[in-house]
Amino acid sequence: MRSTDQLARGELSWRIAAKCDGGACVRVASAGEMIFLGDSKSPEGPTLSYTRDEWEAFVAGIKSGDFDAV
Repeated sequence: MRSTDQLARGELSWRIAAKCDGGACVRVASAGEMIFLGDSKSPEGPTLSYTRDEWEAFVAGIKSGDFDAV
């Protein structure tokens, strides 16, 4: 099995928001059942990885307002 760092260094197809302002954005990629997040300013830097289920739960929480400031 390859490490996240190996995948992050060119084997993933990264997506960045169209409204990214000069590279200060989160980048996202997927491979199989995993979702990867990285910093667009530091493409060789560390990445975070989540299962699809974890990612979908996070996105559902955003949509339902779980992370809105009170």
